[in-house]
Amino acid sequence: MSHKRIPKRKAAIAVGGVVALGAAAILLPNANASQDGGSSDAAVAPKTLKAGDASDLASQLAGLLGDSFAGSYYDGENKQLVVNVVPGDNNNVIVQAKKAGAAVREVDNSMTELEAGAQTLKAKATIPGTSWAVDPRTNKILVTADSTVTGEKWDQLESTVQSLGSGMATIKKSAGTFKTFVSGGDAIFAGGARCSLGFNVTASDGSPAFLTAGHCAAGGDQWSDAQGGQPIATVDQAVFPGNGDFALVKYDDPATQAPSDVNVGDQTVQISQAAEATVGQQVFRMGSTTGLADGQVLGLNATVNYPEGTVTGLIQTNVCAEPGDSGGSMFTQDGLAIGLTSGGSGDCTSGGETFFQPVTTALEAVGATLGAGDGAGAGDQAGGEQAGAGDQGAGDGQAAGDGQDAGDGQEAGGQDAGNGQEAGTGSELTETH
Repeated sequence: MSHKRIPKRKAAIAVGGVVALGAAAILLPNANASQDGGSSDAAVAPKTLKAGDASDLASQLAGLLGDSFAGSYYDGENKQLVVNVVPGDNNNVIVQAKKAGAAVREVDNSMTELEAGAQTLKAKATIPGTSWAVDPRTNKILVTADSTVTGEKWDQLESTVQSLGSGMATIKKSAGTFKTFVSGGDAIFAGGARCSLGFNVTASDGSPAFLTAGHCAAGGDQWSDAQGGQPIATVDQAVFPGNGDFALVKYDDPATQAPSDVNVGDQTVQISQAAEATVGQQVFRMGSTTGLADGQVLGLNATVNYPEGTVTGLIQTNVCAEPGDSGGSMFTQDGLAIGLTSGGSGDCTSGGETFFQPVTTALEAVGATLGAGDGAGAGDQAGGEQAGAGDQGAGDGQAAGDGQDAGDGQEAGGQDAGNGQEAGTGSELTETH
């Protein structure tokens, strides 16, 4: 089959939009490879690990320790995996975890107890504007309520949290409101809605496709790379609300080259594989409105009660996002695909809570594999030819599902790719690969 290159602008769209970097400097250099401490007691000393390796170790220990495993998180300062255990009468579980290379912490709440607490919240406090996720750093359930949760709703939530016991859950207020982030931005358009593309994938039938947020599909089935432009891709599958927030969108041209990388301005970050998130892990998010932002993973398997409905199985972070960033890619500095932007509260001025669809879950659900093509396309733009992330401001449009147009519908920056205009700070990076 003959292949053709997609146009410069379309190539930029294929990796989630090209923007300047506000958090650029900390992308470099790449993290060092995992290594043992090299001391005489290395068999029991915590290993020095990259976050991705820590996630793999955490999965192994969850199976090894069974009911004694009470969650884990990544200590970025010491580059160690910290594993919570409820030893009971079996101190051998601590020895096992230490031998595997983890730092071990004894805690009171088991995962079974924490998950039971989350089920109680689901049954008694499924209120729009609330969320909850297990925070392994505190060994408690972190419950968050946005500014719409007041009066009887707040009383209901607070009493439910209190019924779990003081050592089981904590509750905090968010100044913003939980919403999906559909609105102004540059990347992909359907009707009046704009979203960001997450990661290119290969669909189960071998055709090129990409992942984005499922709530974006409410904006329409056909997506283009410009406001009112010719469609380039069609929604194949979408989930929202419910067990996730993801969509598989197939390129209409089967010869489209869809490289497995993210263009972050004057360089591309090669995406090698999808990986599970780890609490404490540093992550980066690319979005068509706000560009590059970074932060940490705060919780896993989060439940979020959006106005449109409840979504489960998300990743909670403190990475900022704004309308138009929905569907955008969350990844690590060493090229692991972690999540797709779903929603949250706040903005990139005041901060807030944000939630992401795990890429691994989305891939499994739609039967796709990460990456496609030969790496041509978006990477050709690295270093000089860049698509603007937007001289035009992102509008204050509503979520795609509420029937209102999002933002002002203007194309990314109002400029074609290659005009050298950028959004954000204008920071530059050298290539990472």
